[in-house]
Amino acid sequence: MTSTTHPSTGSMSRNPVLDHYHRLSGIVRACGQEKAGHPDPEGFQPDFEFPDLDDTVRAFFSPAAVSLRTLPDLAGRRMRLMDLTGNPHTRTTKTLASLLIVARAVAHIRRTGMPVVLITPTSANKGTALRDAVLRALELGLAEPHQLRVVTVCPAVCREKLRRSRLATDPELRALNPVLVHTGQQAEDVKPLTRAFVHAHAANWARRTGGRLWFSLDLANYMVADTTRAFFEHDVDPIAPGETRLHAHAVSSAFGLLGYHLGREILESTGEAAGGQRPESFLVQHLHIPDMVLSQRFGSFDHRNAPAYAWDAQAELYRQDQEPCFPYVTHSPNEILDPTFYTHRPPTSERMNEIIGKFGGGGIVVSRRECLDHYPTIASQLAEAGIPLPDDPQRLAEWSLVMAMTGVREGVRRGLIGPDRTLVVHASGTYAHGDYETLRDDEFHWVYNDADIAAALGVH
Repeated sequence: MTSTTHPSTGSMSRNPVLDHYHRLSGIVRACGQEKAGHPDPEGFQPDFEFPDLDDTVRAFFSPAAVSLRTLPDLAGRRMRLMDLTGNPHTRTTKTLASLLIVARAVAHIRRTGMPVVLITPTSANKGTALRDAVLRALELGLAEPHQLRVVTVCPAVCREKLRRSRLATDPELRALNPVLVHTGQQAEDVKPLTRAFVHAHAANWARRTGGRLWFSLDLANYMVADTTRAFFEHDVDPIAPGETRLHAHAVSSAFGLLGYHLGREILESTGEAAGGQRPESFLVQHLHIPDMVLSQRFGSFDHRNAPAYAWDAQAELYRQDQEPCFPYVTHSPNEILDPTFYTHRPPTSERMNEIIGKFGGGGIVVSRRECLDHYPTIASQLAEAGIPLPDDPQRLAEWSLVMAMTGVREGVRRGLIGPDRTLVVHASGTYAHGDYETLRDDEFHWVYNDADIAAALGVH
């Protein structure tokens, strides 16, 4: 294993994908064996294999580095930051899963010669990371442009998060790898829309092109990648006997925490980690879609369990003081803090509730006002840890990290997080307007239904 220590920021970096490549290969093969004999409801799945780990494949996975950074203690609690944003072309945790997804496609192409088109709905970050991983594979010669392609379908509300790269600026690559922006009313509609297109057109696509459409939005694809969080933590900062640790994460469906707990299960099953030391989990969400916190707190997604807010005309804010898991102050009771978090009634909630019920933890919903109140302190602490935030929070385009940090600070203040704990905040995403170039109007397609997607891909 190779690691890099940065004394100035108190951080240690490793590449857990490369450190645990053979273990990950075994996990993905086990997924394939579990699915064997059962038709996949989403259709085509490539081989459950990764390419052999040669120098080119090592270079392909180089952006998968993770860092553990030291933060100042919070009310007597030790704090650490698991930084998953090291890839400058994405600045989100989605890099790890996207690299592994594309690696599976590459292995399948090499074995069969069959072209693969990845197609996924996204609120921007998954799509950005998949496009970056595909481009990286093409530039390293792991596949040819006609063999490996990616199509992303993103809601219009997330359009400003879409990044420009050579997949957009090169005319041939742009035609092969279209970005589709959906004009429907609900952001989450991109999921059934994309799935409907694949179900309707996959067979015809295979007959016409000899290739396959891969609907890659599968929980297993992301959980396999996110096991590396547990492996990385165990390598660089193993849980000490008697230590209580809590992992906090801004979530939509909590793929990251589910993958982390799968990784812990694997470590416990091999005897590498003690079974009685599983960390607690703390979910952080925003007001527009607080479904996982509602489910964990009340056992239901019913939004009627959310507290009623009263308008404070003098402060020009809404207030409530009955439910500590919800913001005490907000500009709007239905505020969209970040459209990245767009999943209603996530099917992963039941499993996450089971984990929290067994190992401890909880959740909190935060508002923009609360994030802004904590922003100066958070920005200062993150800058010292080597993660700069913009001076003006209005420039922030991805709020995941600030949400998680705010949630932990409010959780401690309200007694939702107990004393004598080590707090690990998952830095799952942070970037600002001006840090990247957005797609131009002629570099994406507007779509409303699956017929529009078919037209954009030239399917007749």
